[in-house]
Amino acid sequence: MKNIYRTFKSLGPGLLFAGAAIGVSHLVQSTRAGADYGMGLLWALLLVHLFKYPFFQYGPRYAAATGESLIDGYKRLGKGFLWIYYILTFATMFSIQAAVTIVTAGLATKLFGFTANTLIWSGIITAISMLILLIGRYKLLDNLMKIIVIVLSISSILAVVFALQKTSNQFDFTPVFPSGTVGIAFLIAFMGWMPAPLDISAWHSLWTLEKAKTAKMTPKKAIFDFNIGYIGTIVLGICFISLGALVMFNSGETFSNGASAFSAQLINLYTNSLGKSAYIIIAIAAFTTMFSTTITTLDASPRAMAKSTQLLFKNTNKDSYLIWLVLLSVGTLIILGFFITSMALMVKIATIISFLTAPFYAIANYLLITSKHTPTEWHPSSGLKLLSWLGILFLIGFSVFYLTSF
Repeated sequence: MKNIYRTFKSLGPGLLFAGAAIGVSHLVQSTRAGADYGMGLLWALLLVHLFKYPFFQYGPRYAAATGESLIDGYKRLGKGFLWIYYILTFATMFSIQAAVTIVTAGLATKLFGFTANTLIWSGIITAISMLILLIGRYKLLDNLMKIIVIVLSISSILAVVFALQKTSNQFDFTPVFPSGTVGIAFLIAFMGWMPAPLDISAWHSLWTLEKAKTAKMTPKKAIFDFNIGYIGTIVLGICFISLGALVMFNSGETFSNGASAFSAQLINLYTNSLGKSAYIIIAIAAFTTMFSTTITTLDASPRAMAKSTQLLFKNTNKDSYLIWLVLLSVGTLIILGFFITSMALMVKIATIISFLTAPFYAIANYLLITSKHTPTEWHPSSGLKLLSWLGILFLIGFSVFYLTSF
């Protein structure tokens, strides 16, 4: 038991990765996939996890092997790479934060009462997240995420057990490839954030360096830590697509585009089918899923932009993280003020953009991990290199397919 406890205590960046990844992609997109296609899109979930794996893993691998982040590495590849990263991050961070915050706020309106105004709840959730990050910084986030991931995992698995016992729907694993404009757009959006956008690899490298300040992080240990989190995203992705398939498939229910209404439908569909006794389990699973994503993305984007700004403009302002944190929080609430009723649209835009930009991160991460900037002993194996090439072709191929389908 002591060894298990010691191992769990040493985990950190991998669980933050899981916390950031297990959010909209799982609760919203996976549930919708199960509701609309049963288990027909399980192939897409597994395939995108396989082909994205190397590029996510290269984040902690590079950080632990070199003592610097992927963002530093992008500059070593050439300032052009860093500028592209900077522009892409700035262009997407507000829509990503708005998408995860509005879903979290929608759930909060149903779970905690107080007010049904999702904008007010968005402000409350953002303020609480900011306080946690400002008071405790990385250490508090690290410890908090351990608790959240445990609660999230247990409640999600219990929800699937309830579903298997209470529903008569059967699993049909026949692969389905969506057709038509709406179907293809959903498939790309589903894979765009499954398990997460590829730019999280850069965030992961920053978290690895933060963890290294308080614990020794060898490349081997960093990869093990990452693998634990990555396996968690796969298991919980299957859980949520299974819940959608067991509880909602062929129900005839049409999801609302509003955050509050969507959250009510989601929870009510589960509890109506699984029984009122399952309400608290579903509620905890749903809210912890989204709150973990909200707080980790609110930490990561400012951390990444502060580092990028420092490298590009030789900015040594110690308050750079705080400035970007406030800017992201305010910008998110402004966006939500204008698009508060269009949750589905915000999620779709954010996820599609993430998928279309994925080839850049895949190529940049591969070039960096196989370059002279990474110690030779930590270059990927031949098998991982082959998987990387297949992953790059997969991401480019599906992006071209999407762009030429309209």
